[in-house]
Amino acid sequence: MSGLEYSKLSSKGQTTIPATVRRQLGIGPGDAICYQVKEGTVILSKVEKIDVGWAQAIENTLGEWVGAEDDDL
Repeated sequence: MSGLEYSKLSSKGQTTIPATVRRQLGIGPGDAICYQVKEGTVILSKVEKIDVGWAQAIENTLGEWVGAEDDDL
C-alpha cells in the first residue's frame, strides 16, 4: 500500500475495510480479524484459522502442563 486508506464510522460503529487493505491482509467475507490498540494506534490483523480436528486430537496431551509446578514458567 503506497498511501493512507480512509473509511468513515457509521452511527452503529461499523466501517468498511478498504479493498486494498483486504487484499493485502488476504481477508474476505467470513474471515475473523483482530484489533490491537497500542499507544493510540490500532493494529488490524487476520486471525488465522485453526485445524479443529488437530486441536481436538492433541487436547488430552496438553493436560501434562496443568500443574502448580508449571506456574513459574
